[in-house]
Amino acid sequence: MRNVIITTKKESLLKNKKLHINYIVSLKRIEVKKGQILQVKGSLNSKVYEIESGLLRSYSIDEKGKEHIFMFASEGWLMADNVPFGEPSDLFIDALEDSVVFEKSKDMKMEFHPEKLIKRLGVLQKRVIMLMSSTAIERYEHFIATYPNIVQRVPQKMIASYLGITPEALSTVKRIALNK
Repeated sequence: MRNVIITTKKESLLKNKKLHINYIVSLKRIEVKKGQILQVKGSLNSKVYEIESGLLRSYSIDEKGKEHIFMFASEGWLMADNVPFGEPSDLFIDALEDSVVFEKSKDMKMEFHPEKLIKRLGVLQKRVIMLMSSTAIERYEHFIATYPNIVQRVPQKMIASYLGITPEALSTVKRIALNK
């Protein structure tokens, strides 16, 4: 367990001054084996994971059984399903490598490092824009820039799923990108 001190401000009714109250929250450090599923779609106990080492992915499975990778998260990243606490999750989350993560329940009042949250939101925003308006080659180049440390760590079919193309199309895209 890792203890984190969280400071909140409350108005004092007696003195009308701001009080600083410290809460200690224990984050559960867990070791996750490759292939272990941390969250299944529809679960109500969605967590937030801070990756210390290893690699996670979030994904959905459509009605035809096809996987669609939403996001990868390696060392220093956060991984979570963005549904409110208590609502059914939209995504599966699993480990692509043996990993060590810090787990936090979404019902805890706690702040993560703002730079990690800003990074995650920025990546997701760029991803949506890229999927709407970019060619497969541009999406691949963006993937390489966003995840330079995991390109060799995930199977090509997962990269293709993330990009929204077939593995065969990915081979063509990689060949074109290398010849640029």
